Amino acid sequence: MADSAERVSDERVGRRLQRAIQGRGAFRRFRDELYEEYPHLLAAWHAFHQARATRRAIDWLLDNSLIDDAAASSCRNEHPDPDVP
Repeated sequence: MADSAERVSDERVGRRLQRAIQGRGAFRRFRDELYEEYPHLLAAWHAFHQARATRRAIDWLLDNSLIDDAAASSCRNEHPDPDVP
């Protein structure tokens, strides 16, 4: 969430999202902020979240010797962080 908030081009929006993830209830506040205040960022957030989840899965596969370095590198290159408006 923090990496995504840092990439938002509108500094005010980025600061609000970064504040939302401070302390307890961060996931709920971040979600509420996106859905209620910035629905135009939802598609970008979901794409960003999916790319990061995919890369975490690739790292897990590599750490558990289920794929080799070349396959991991290729898969990571296929799933870069998308642009966030």
